[in-house]
Amino acid sequence: MDAVEAVVTQIQGLSSSAGDLTRLHTILKQAEESLHSESVRLFSALDQLDPSKHSLGFLYILEACSSGPVTKERASTLVLAISRFISSCAAEQIRLAPEKCMHLILNYLIYYKLVCTVPEAIVNAACLICAVISVCKRFKDQVLLLEAPIRGVAPMLTAIRKLQVSSEYLTTLHPEFLLLCLQAKSYKTGLSVLHDDISEVDQPRDLFLYCYYGGMICIGRKHFRKALELLHNVVTAPMSTVNAIAVEAYKKYILVFLILHGHFSTNLPKYTSSVAQRNLKNFCSPYIELANSYGTGKITELEAYVQANREKFESDNNLGLVNQVVSSMYKRNIQRLTQTYLTLSLQDIANTVQLNSAKEAEMHVLQMIQDGEIFATINQKDGMVRFHEDPEQYKSCEMIEHIDSSIQRIMMLSRKLTAMDEHISCDPLYLAKAGRERPRFDLDDYESVPQKFNI
Repeated sequence: MDAVEAVVTQIQGLSSSAGDLTRLHTILKQAEESLHSESVRLFSALDQLDPSKHSLGFLYILEACSSGPVTKERASTLVLAISRFISSCAAEQIRLAPEKCMHLILNYLIYYKLVCTVPEAIVNAACLICAVISVCKRFKDQVLLLEAPIRGVAPMLTAIRKLQVSSEYLTTLHPEFLLLCLQAKSYKTGLSVLHDDISEVDQPRDLFLYCYYGGMICIGRKHFRKALELLHNVVTAPMSTVNAIAVEAYKKYILVFLILHGHFSTNLPKYTSSVAQRNLKNFCSPYIELANSYGTGKITELEAYVQANREKFESDNNLGLVNQVVSSMYKRNIQRLTQTYLTLSLQDIANTVQLNSAKEAEMHVLQMIQDGEIFATINQKDGMVRFHEDPEQYKSCEMIEHIDSSIQRIMMLSRKLTAMDEHISCDPLYLAKAGRERPRFDLDDYESVPQKFNI
């Protein structure tokens, strides 16, 4: 019996009880180097294992199979095997530790680097989770190699849910999943992870990419408000140096802000890092100029500027979004008319906002009515548009439920923020850093002394 067959036999025989799994884990770690050297032969071993029963061993075999160069022919086999593993693997086997181990792993292995003080079970769990993540990332690479990103969307989402401790935890697979959704144009599926309120993050880069890709998905679905929120998170996130993700996010942030609000200011919130406040606009000058041109309200000037800088916007893959900005100016100008007129002909609207024909004006007005951007009726006989006030009285059951759910969410976020503030206030590292940076004597610590005493 050669080494590969021996390992497969041990996997099949030691995957039932917790004690056997611990022993198997030790054996697999010792055989890891030999498994990698036999990566080509291991493909056949996958057929002898059931990922739901032999999850731990299947993971090690998969990791070894995907560690070396993979041809396009083998990539198809590997994609199927990884998909099967992700969808049916036993979480208790790939973790080998309670869910709370994830928090310990994050705190010790990522932030504090105190591996030597972590219990062995937690280190083992960390290694396994890293192996799962590694396999999933290689899986993403393989489906992209096969030019079939849609095949990776569902398995990657399953992997995220199995690795997540809670919906508030951002795994390193979130950005990979959103990238696959973008490549596959499966925007609706991508939205499923964007509704979670993230409060726990492993690495800053994961958060940057999650928000950036998430913003792009929301743009694809025309959920501009959510897109702006996610891109805002990238732009205002703490950073010591300007990174490429923040620059690209800022470009899209400007465009989405124009579409949503009809104006733009380069002033960022006070909590934005000084690096971002000083440098981001220098990398995005064509977009700043576009915003300035938009602010004039003159559609011809805006279109001329877009045409002059078409290559730049196209090279940034933002031309489609820029065209939506141009289209939004027509809508913005039509909205201004509702503040002045009660009734207006379609031809007058076309002339005022510089559309080519009354028919084009009608299409814009109809779309705006459908989107709830204006309230109006069109008389088809005489081509007249009558503008109305907002019919919402804010007393319907649906509106009350919406307001109530918003209040509940705000209260929950407030409680969460308070808890996080208390946790950080007690963190030894934070206290040590704050103590070093704080002046020795702070006048705010003392009550003011009256200059005069009345006797």
